[in-house]
Amino acid sequence: MIYHIVDYLKGFMDIPGAGMFSYISFRSAAAIILSLLIGIVFGKTIIRLLQRKQIGEDIRDLGLEGQLSKKGTPTMGGLIILGSILIPVLLIADLSNIYTQLMIATTVWLGLIGFADDYIKVFQSKKDGLNGRIKILGQVMLGIIIGTTMWVNPNIVVREKVDQGVPGEMIETSDIGSGRRSVYMSAPEKSTTTTIPFLKNSELDYRDLIPVEGKLGDTLGWLLYVFIAIVIITAVSNSANLTDGLDGLATGVSAPIGVVLALLAYLSGNIIYAEYLDIPHIPGSGELTVFGAAFVGALIGFLWYNGYPAQVFMGDTGSLAIGGIIATMALLIRKELLIPILCGIYFIESVSVIVQVGWFKYTKRRYGEGRRVLLMSPLHHHYQKKGCNEVKIVIRFWIIQLLLAAFTLMTLKIR
Repeated sequence: MIYHIVDYLKGFMDIPGAGMFSYISFRSAAAIILSLLIGIVFGKTIIRLLQRKQIGEDIRDLGLEGQLSKKGTPTMGGLIILGSILIPVLLIADLSNIYTQLMIATTVWLGLIGFADDYIKVFQSKKDGLNGRIKILGQVMLGIIIGTTMWVNPNIVVREKVDQGVPGEMIETSDIGSGRRSVYMSAPEKSTTTTIPFLKNSELDYRDLIPVEGKLGDTLGWLLYVFIAIVIITAVSNSANLTDGLDGLATGVSAPIGVVLALLAYLSGNIIYAEYLDIPHIPGSGELTVFGAAFVGALIGFLWYNGYPAQVFMGDTGSLAIGGIIATMALLIRKELLIPILCGIYFIESVSVIVQVGWFKYTKRRYGEGRRVLLMSPLHHHYQKKGCNEVKIVIRFWIIQLLLAAFTLMTLKIR
């Protein structure tokens, strides 16, 4: 809103400092500061409100150290995260940008699904919360919306690096490297391409996986892309939900992921850096940096109260939205194949549950008694059962996530 007001006023009056709002870097810095302050300043008020409404977590006794002491801790704290993201974005971001619009829609959509789940658990005393099928249906619908919008919206295009002499656009620059260089990019086009890590020719076109020529093949290629969007959004949002099991775990793990995605969005949105790093240039995607900055600031602000011992839990209101934001942002900048690396903690937490449940069911059918691979799943509870201190588990997971985030950025050069 402020961005658009300043942009409008610049047309007929000289406003000192107004030019700063045209820089993504300035607005991103403002977004992360504002979201952090909103989370810290207003977080306490929201926590007190949740306490007055007696919105406390009902803890099942699973035999974990310190578990019962958390009973009654306010949940639905994801409202703090959602507010800390949306307010700065609405104030500072370019709301006419399709990428910003999709991220806002994702945040609100999954935030509402998570809120409904928490509401049913707390106010209707149903431990299972929202019906699992309804929750999955909501995630699938969001995947369809994101994938279809990327298919039909004319503002979502990709420009790829081309060799000299191939029709396209040439930009003279000396910003990177020594001497004057020439940047060659193709004309903007609709594309189902994505980035493959570790390969020199690092682009995969999902259309190439369809052995059909012509318009039918193009349509099937986009339908495959929509299906992939559904799978990724559903998987990552549920994985974030599984990771939210210890004080500060999901919050601290998600912040480095947000930093990397914001940086990749900035690089993808800048034609010079995109050409230099040999990644697709996605016009307009640089605006996602502002959203990513607000996302990171909101998580850090929430961690102020969510760190051990937690004064509030995010609940599904926060965890589903966090996972959906990460998945959608990765899809929009064509980096979804980096998710198993970047979101490695999410990935291993989900795998631990799948293996545990699958092996238990298999052994029960075969031997008449279910057996377990881990002492308890998800993985962080396995280490709790082994006697590891909760804070130590969380900090070690944070450290691993920082290493994964750094390695993800290294994949831009390791090919």
